[in-house]
Amino acid sequence: MAAIQLLIFLLFCSTPELLVHSITDGSDVAVLQSLKNNWENSPPNWNSDDPCGTQWDGVGCTGSRVTSLGLSSMNLKGRLSGDIGGLSELRSLDLSFNPDLTGSLTASIGDLQKLNLLILAGCGFTGSVPKEIGNLAQLTFLALNSNNFSGDIPPSLGKLTELYWLDLSDNQIRGSLPVSNGSQPGLDLLLKAKHFHFNKNQLSGPISEQLFNSSMVLIHILLDGNQITGKIPDSITQVSNLEVLRLDRNKLSGPVPSKINSLTKLSELHLANNALNGAVPDLTGLTSLNYVDLSNNAFDLSEPPKWFSTIESLTTLVMENGNLRGPLPTKLFSFPELQQVKLKGNLLNGTLDLGNSISQQLQLVDLQNNQISSVNLGPGYTNPLILVGNPVCNGSLSSTEFCQLHQALKTPPYSTSLAKNCKPCPTNQRFSPASCDCVFPYEGKFIFRAPSFRDVTNATLFGKLESDLWSKLGLEPGSVSLDSPEFDKDDYLQVELALFPSSRKYFSRPEISRFGFNLTNQTFKPPHEFGPYLFKAVPYEFQGTGGTKIGIGVIVGIAVGSFILLLALAGVAIYAIRQKKRAEEAIELNKPFDYLLYLTASWAPSGKDSGGAPILKGARWFSYEELKKCTNNFSDTNEIGSGGYGKVYRGILTGQEIAIKRAQQGSMQGAQEFKTEIELLSRVHHKNLVGLVGFCFEQGEQMLVYEFMPNGTLRESLSARSGIYLDWKRRLRIALGSARGLAYLHELANPPIIHRDIKTTNILLDANLTAKVADFGLSKLVQDAEKGHVSTQVKGTLGYLDPEYYMTQQLTEKSDVYSFGVVMLELITARQPIEKGKYIVREVRMAMNKTDAHHYGLSEIMDPSIKNIGHLIGFANFLELAMRCVEETAAERPTMGDCVKEIEAILQNDGVATDSATSSATDFGASKGVPRHPYNESLPRKDITDSESFEYSGGISATIEPK
Repeated sequence: MAAIQLLIFLLFCSTPELLVHSITDGSDVAVLQSLKNNWENSPPNWNSDDPCGTQWDGVGCTGSRVTSLGLSSMNLKGRLSGDIGGLSELRSLDLSFNPDLTGSLTASIGDLQKLNLLILAGCGFTGSVPKEIGNLAQLTFLALNSNNFSGDIPPSLGKLTELYWLDLSDNQIRGSLPVSNGSQPGLDLLLKAKHFHFNKNQLSGPISEQLFNSSMVLIHILLDGNQITGKIPDSITQVSNLEVLRLDRNKLSGPVPSKINSLTKLSELHLANNALNGAVPDLTGLTSLNYVDLSNNAFDLSEPPKWFSTIESLTTLVMENGNLRGPLPTKLFSFPELQQVKLKGNLLNGTLDLGNSISQQLQLVDLQNNQISSVNLGPGYTNPLILVGNPVCNGSLSSTEFCQLHQALKTPPYSTSLAKNCKPCPTNQRFSPASCDCVFPYEGKFIFRAPSFRDVTNATLFGKLESDLWSKLGLEPGSVSLDSPEFDKDDYLQVELALFPSSRKYFSRPEISRFGFNLTNQTFKPPHEFGPYLFKAVPYEFQGTGGTKIGIGVIVGIAVGSFILLLALAGVAIYAIRQKKRAEEAIELNKPFDYLLYLTASWAPSGKDSGGAPILKGARWFSYEELKKCTNNFSDTNEIGSGGYGKVYRGILTGQEIAIKRAQQGSMQGAQEFKTEIELLSRVHHKNLVGLVGFCFEQGEQMLVYEFMPNGTLRESLSARSGIYLDWKRRLRIALGSARGLAYLHELANPPIIHRDIKTTNILLDANLTAKVADFGLSKLVQDAEKGHVSTQVKGTLGYLDPEYYMTQQLTEKSDVYSFGVVMLELITARQPIEKGKYIVREVRMAMNKTDAHHYGLSEIMDPSIKNIGHLIGFANFLELAMRCVEETAAERPTMGDCVKEIEAILQNDGVATDSATSSATDFGASKGVPRHPYNESLPRKDITDSESFEYSGGISATIEPK
């Protein structure tokens, strides 16, 4: 009897839906049943009378009321019933990527008065956009793109005063953009909107001056691919936050507004394929501009405008058939971010001079059909240069590749690295990138509508997108594939995307719905360089699971199984409590990569940076076998360095030279640094910071993969071990590059980063001797609550350590400034910070106090190869800056931004020796005393080894970790 009572009790616990009444509001049940009856392929578990109680797939409830309906990518077929208006508590409606959901959109959609999100992208709706949508006063997100809507834009949308996202693109909508008047609202009233996406429709007529005003916060205006006439309204220049403006492929005429220079945040400007006339627009003030296309208009005949030589942020310059004449300025090709120059069909003439400082990122120069008579290529440029149709191709270059129309890029477009030697998969299945498992992926196409770059080979950028996807969508590493990036005829970047399930063949319906929602609601944010995007999903082939009923035998089996499971869980719980601390330590110290993923998934599920959670934005995962192969099994001949962390190897992977830092197994310090460096380097990208290509955490290995720096460390060059001679001008440039990298970390990274281990062995030199700051294992993020200083254990390298940080254990950006000042003194003396018991800061300060005729008393400690101080560019200013950087107190030191400006000013005087050999020592601030500090020779000295603890004066204990 007791056993029967127990079984009944377990049945109650295991199958409550059999014993309780429906909790879902009756009217909501009726609506959902109506929707189900109108649709094919509704979720199989929509077979009960209690959607909230039995948790129907895609249905979200608050209490007894249905508040969300998310059925993205469910292969729904049919129409959206007018009964949808009966879900009076609905806040979110997402039916995206159901292309067989057709017919007109019911006017009863306007009855959903509490609706906040309406997402119907990628469906098959026809007819007009219902004016009743304007009744949804709480709507913030409206995405009706990629349907077959026609008719006009309803003026009633102007009543959606809370709207920030409005996307009607890729439809067949016609008419003009409505503005308000005394009797009706208009789009000019949407003062909270950040996105106007109306591209690829059939809009016509002029753009009203009233449409835009200074109260708007728009960042994206996409009107390309329509039939809009008239002039560009002057009022558009009042939208001060505007970042992307696409007006290309219309019928616009007249001059470009003269005040377009006021759009100082503009990064993308597309005006091509219109009938614009007048002078070529003056874009000199657009210092954030990355991409500009003015092709195929009717601008006045003119020389290349001044801004061809001033907007150094440009990545792409396109002005085909633009009526340009004369020679191109050489300065253009030295812009550091420049990737493409496309100026075919103009009247450019004279000598094409690429100069001696060609951008390392330049991939294409297309100048066909101009009047160029000669070419000076400059050093090192080997990518496509198209000169077909120029006089120069009738002479000495006629047989060269430059005079051929089709020239291939040296590097193929980016593609995710796939597992090798996998057998073919059955139809509709693919093997996942990290294994040979044949699974059913979720596939689709990213369409980026205004990317700031044109380099489809950039592994760092696409790898960043790839790792962002698996980390922000809650997937496993290696479960994302990107393929075939290319620009289409509309100048949109299209990228094939596939997401792969782990340890099973199919994704579940809730997972697919979540992916679709994240990619249409813009919850997923790609790297900023990709700009505004839309996603088009391929209908997903779900595993066949019909709505079979549960028999009594199955219920009894579930009950008995539940009882056994409860007993097992109790035992596991007891054991887990005892082992919790040990498990946490194991996760933290031995599996830092998994720990990163755990934090990313649990702290920032929406893809937004929550402040403390590490977000993996740029690191690509490599398999152990890949790295083993590219280093010839980690052979000694490939070893290029070693340290306390482990060894560094040179390798070649997909044609790219890389450096692989391989940790010593079981190193606790290495595990922490591994985690820190992935987190920080995936946050930051700057040409003076070493690039993190990826990482490996597999088979007990933890490896970091960097871009290869062929000229080693600054310390190697200063000590003559590298065979590279650094003249004074090169040293100034290295100092400037290092300062720019640090200034970026301090002032532009969000949150700011303190490096904490600046030294000449952590400054690497690339093939062009460009300085790149490296090794972020000890770095610290500065959160808002820590502005001013970070209280932390003292770590750093003896000789570079900020004495104030050491004494107070309060870390600030000025601690890096002190270390940078020591590096500057090394550039002058070529000596190590502590050499033969002498500390470089004290030695230089003492030398400066001398007033003999030997150049400020520095003759004895100067690097002999640059000893002629009187003829060194800006030497006095450089030394004075170095000594300010190593002041005892942080308040007296400059910021890194100030250092950048002062070194830039020194280099601007290139070739002018302004320093006098007879200047007084007081010109350098040398009269200040030398307070007692960690490197004062009056303190006892000792040799410092890895992680050795010792004490400075004041009795403070510290651990210094030289690297």
